[in-house]
Amino acid sequence: MSDDSYVFEGPADEPAAPRDNNPPLSISELSFALKRTLEERFGHVRLRGEISKVNRHASGHIYLTLKDDKSAIDGVVWKGSARSLGIQPEPGLEVIVTGKITSYPARSSYQIVIETMEAAGAGALLAQLERLKGKLRDEGLFAPERKQPIPTFPAVVGVITSPTGAVIRDILHRIAERWPCRVIVWPCVVQGDAAAAQVANAIRGFDAMKAGGPIPRPDVVIVARGGGSVEDLWAFNDEALARAVAAARIPIISAVGHETDTTLIDFVSDRRAPTPTGAAEIATPVLADLRYTLADLDRRLTGAGGRLIEERRIRLRAVARGLPARPEDLLALPRQRLDHAASRLGSGLQRGVDRQTTRFASVSGRFGRALLDRVIERRTDRLSATRARLIPTLPRKLDQASVALSALTRALASLDPGRPKPGFARVEDSDQTWLTSATALSPGQAVRLVFADGAAAAHVDGDDAGSPPQRPARAAPRPPARLKAPPPGQGDLF
Repeated sequence: MSDDSYVFEGPADEPAAPRDNNPPLSISELSFALKRTLEERFGHVRLRGEISKVNRHASGHIYLTLKDDKSAIDGVVWKGSARSLGIQPEPGLEVIVTGKITSYPARSSYQIVIETMEAAGAGALLAQLERLKGKLRDEGLFAPERKQPIPTFPAVVGVITSPTGAVIRDILHRIAERWPCRVIVWPCVVQGDAAAAQVANAIRGFDAMKAGGPIPRPDVVIVARGGGSVEDLWAFNDEALARAVAAARIPIISAVGHETDTTLIDFVSDRRAPTPTGAAEIATPVLADLRYTLADLDRRLTGAGGRLIEERRIRLRAVARGLPARPEDLLALPRQRLDHAASRLGSGLQRGVDRQTTRFASVSGRFGRALLDRVIERRTDRLSATRARLIPTLPRKLDQASVALSALTRALASLDPGRPKPGFARVEDSDQTWLTSATALSPGQAVRLVFADGAAAAHVDGDDAGSPPQRPARAAPRPPARLKAPPPGQGDLF
């Protein structure tokens, strides 16, 4: 059949539509066809590149971009794979990723779904380590003042390491030949993705033990691992593990790798050992050395005590040479002096009494009646002289005081408001309350005018046109009570 042939269907009188051998595809059909092709062709790839952008979504997925010097590709790490990555993606880190190529139809772009991620080389790992080290240093986790001292005589030593390696055997052998103590081993893997989490859990487990429990709490903990490459020791550069070491209350000795190897927990631990065997030596003393030291101290103490006794013996012998042969001779002279003083004591007391009696008799003669009479006579003369000086001036002073009092009495009478002076009057209301202000008056009010020679009633006709507005009347103070006349029979002082 040629390309321009027709196929008739249906009634003979209806022509059939021509068939197109290249039908159009929808956008979705093309996008999903490309998606299937990419996933079938590139179902498993390994890419090496530098991370340029990292976006951690709230859902737990990680979106990033991998690039080299010419090209770039988007990448995504699903939430389930993000927790098991060997390293955490950071901008500028060169990594090797494994995953499959797929497309995102909504944007017509392709991307890689990352399943595993590892550092591309030692340079990238060390760069990431330096950034993390600077972060923890700024937080103060490396400060010397926060490090705990290692106990001198530990009773229990905890060891976190692999139970099957040579490291645990070296540590146990070294501790056994140095110090008799109990060793508790917390087995865990020390390499790979799960190593950091297991070591951190072991540290927290030792730290959570209670003193006096069924399992004794370690006095010091050793975190140990043999040597290896940077990638092999990378688990001990984990941030979460470093923070667990820094937060531990038990002193921790880091013994990871050989002397030239350095990991992050070496900086946050309380002490770093060059090797696992060195950690055992730091954690425990040498019993033989302690015994030798104690024996040497005992020998020196015995020798010092002997020398001290001998020195005291020599000094005693030197002093004894100046002493008499018999102890009684030492007391003979003091006894003689005591007897002589005792014999003189009685006569001395009697002489003292006689001397005081004589002094008393001589002094008592001066204190007779004549002495008292002279004192009384002298005081009487002084009193007479004072009376003769004051009596002539007393009437004059009394006259002056009387004149002054009369003047004050007249001034008081002139100022008495109860007795107005001529030309003045006191205004009272019907209650005999004094009115001292025009604002207290109202038109038509009955008042009483009190003069010096009598009183008269009056009414207020009105207020002055220029007077200020009236204020509410206030009760004036009552006049002071007049002095009552003195009772009969009592004289007037004035």
